[in-house]
Amino acid sequence: MSVCPKCRKRLLRTKSNAGFFFRCPECDGRAVGLAVMRRAVPPQYVRALWTQARHGSGTRGQPCPVCCRRMAEIPLPIDGREVRLDVCAGCQFVWFDPHEFEQLPAQPRTAATSDRPPLPKEVCEAMAMVELELDQARRNQGDFGSEPPDDTWKWIPALFGMPVEHDVHPVRGWPWVTWGLAVLMALTVAATVANLHEVAEAFGLVPAMAWRHGGMTFVTSFFLHAGLMHLIGNAYFLLIFGDNVEDHLGRWRYALLIAAAALAGDLLHIMADPRSMTPCIGASGSISGVIAFYALNFPRARLSFLFGWFVYFRWIHVPAWFALLGWVLWQIVLAQRQLAGLTDVSALAHLGGAGVGVLAWLLWREGGDAAERESFRSLRRDPRSR
Repeated sequence: MSVCPKCRKRLLRTKSNAGFFFRCPECDGRAVGLAVMRRAVPPQYVRALWTQARHGSGTRGQPCPVCCRRMAEIPLPIDGREVRLDVCAGCQFVWFDPHEFEQLPAQPRTAATSDRPPLPKEVCEAMAMVELELDQARRNQGDFGSEPPDDTWKWIPALFGMPVEHDVHPVRGWPWVTWGLAVLMALTVAATVANLHEVAEAFGLVPAMAWRHGGMTFVTSFFLHAGLMHLIGNAYFLLIFGDNVEDHLGRWRYALLIAAAALAGDLLHIMADPRSMTPCIGASGSISGVIAFYALNFPRARLSFLFGWFVYFRWIHVPAWFALLGWVLWQIVLAQRQLAGLTDVSALAHLGGAGVGVLAWLLWREGGDAAERESFRSLRRDPRSR
């Protein structure tokens, strides 16, 4: 259900010449999809608005009527004056306060269009169904497309097998918790790299002595890492997924997710072999919880992987939910190897953290994915409004 960000009234689905939009019966505010705007407003204004929204420009605006996340308030210059509009880049909706939509210039109509007689209702319905099927085919092709990402720097992690975000969800504030944890992990590695073995023995999580130092090894093992590559991998995944999750949950709930996922991962690792004297270090258990929450809360976000063969390279884009499914299956295989003593990687800690991420999503998803699904259901009901 879409609601007015000012009156909190349910928005009514309303038909116009350009397509369907959502109107507040109380204040006459409107939520208009970008597809409808392209038919109603000259394209240069739509491009200017969308470009700023995708790059995270503007100030923190009103809550989105669809997903409830804060929209970006973006200034749009029109004929020497400035109109400030709220845009949700994730839902691709623009919110117009009363009388704002009328301030935008209308899309000029050609004589051929204006003089054309209306088509029969059956023809319009058939054309709408064909357009819906074509749009669905384009979306399916886009999920697993091969176009390279817009940012050149993404080739660097991709060459090392890392996924990169293809459809980035803009965040409205600086992710202090995410970057703070990454910096603390980096500083810890820098301070301990000279005598890592001794530090890991003293402050790593040892299952047979889990409560030594008053249980503080549950905390200290989080920041310790087994070298630079271990740190880079964990910090990278934390930074690319954590900023969106922190933006959605807020700092305190996000910090609680991190702590609970780390604890669950550690406990499952201990349960696998409670007599083990091998210290366990790293933050991958908690980061697995962040990854699981991200994939469930933003299932339509696309992750890109670069596959290469000699001089041939191809980008593959997969939805976040699909990547999570493949990752979980791989962790189950690694967990079996861990229980057989064939690997030092604690896949059980990853699965424990991911389980907390799933539970957190079930508890806190109301403002995110449920509304996102309602938005897409509304768009699919109108073939021309996407």
